[in-house]
Amino acid sequence: MNQPIVRKGPIELVQGDITQMQTGAIVNPSNTSLILGAGVSGAIRSRGGDAIQAEMSRLGGCKVGGAVATGAGNLKARYVIHAVGPRMGEDGEDDKLESATTESLKRAEELGIESIAFPAISTGIFGFPIDRCARIMLGAV
Repeated sequence: MNQPIVRKGPIELVQGDITQMQTGAIVNPSNTSLILGAGVSGAIRSRGGDAIQAEMSRLGGCKVGGAVATGAGNLKARYVIHAVGPRMGEDGEDDKLESATTESLKRAEELGIESIAFPAISTGIFGFPIDRCARIMLGAV
């Protein structure tokens, strides 16, 4: 059996602007090309600056269900973890969302991060239902 990733501390649900959170890392709901687009990604690009996209471009891509980390540019967080969630209509969406969540936590652990802020991954343009997303992500944590 795997050791739990979250070992101590509270899980807090907050409605707000993830780009303004002072935390070890924030999670960007990304695409496989690692290109900052609209929504949360657009806010990260606007407030974090071009350095984040430059770092993402050097990484070259990420598979669905995976996660990679970059610096946070001008954001209050130290890092941005880019998690690629599924699009509705793909096979295995629930498993892919769970994987994107746990892979994000693994990147945070590798970086020595003690606090992380997640948005509702895949619920924007990717069309994942928010209640289903919440159940899967909280279960994964």
